Amino acid sequence: MRLARIPVSAILILLGLLLQVSVFGRLQLPGATPDILLLVVVGLALVYGPTGGCLVGFAAGLLADLAPPSDHAIGRYALVLCLMGYAAGLLRPEHGRQRSVSSALLVVAGAAVASTLLYAMVGALVGDTAARHVGLGQLVVTALLYDLLLAPFVVPAVMLVARRFGKDPLSVAEDDEGGPGLGSLTRYRTTREATAGPGYRKKRLLGAGKRP
Repeated sequence: MRLARIPVSAILILLGLLLQVSVFGRLQLPGATPDILLLVVVGLALVYGPTGGCLVGFAAGLLADLAPPSDHAIGRYALVLCLMGYAAGLLRPEHGRQRSVSSALLVVAGAAVASTLLYAMVGALVGDTAARHVGLGQLVVTALLYDLLLAPFVVPAVMLVARRFGKDPLSVAEDDEGGPGLGSLTRYRTTREATAGPGYRKKRLLGAGKRP
């Protein structure tokens, strides 16, 4: 993960956490609470890829676990968002640019359902039975509804900020899987191949034929 992405991700995560705790957490909506942090993690993962999404999701979830009024075991939400960030990063579009809104909404829908089920599953393992009182089906449906309503406003904005301000000026065409400098090396080889084309070889042969 590039160093330039760390402050951008930190600011977006803190803004999402602030909205989550101070605004959406106090609305007393039926069922689940709108998960702004999940949308932020999905948006960053769609730009940064699986590794960056995993790291961002773990950091966002850990902050949510520690932020008051947290009433669950520390690490529970960090595990959920870590896995959601990795899974969303696997679906990253080419060059981190989403071509259609429907594909991004499908990723959000899958993440909303999977994160709710996984959160309830981990809670059942540690003895938290709060989901049973509300109803797991109601939690899944309301989480899906709230996140899909907010996704068109949150996810594109997060992806835009991540693409614009998450670039490292010291790295040139760095790719998460290819390593630093691969883009420059590819362009160099392409330029040499184009220069050493048939016309270039023909000129060299003509020059050699003119020599005594």
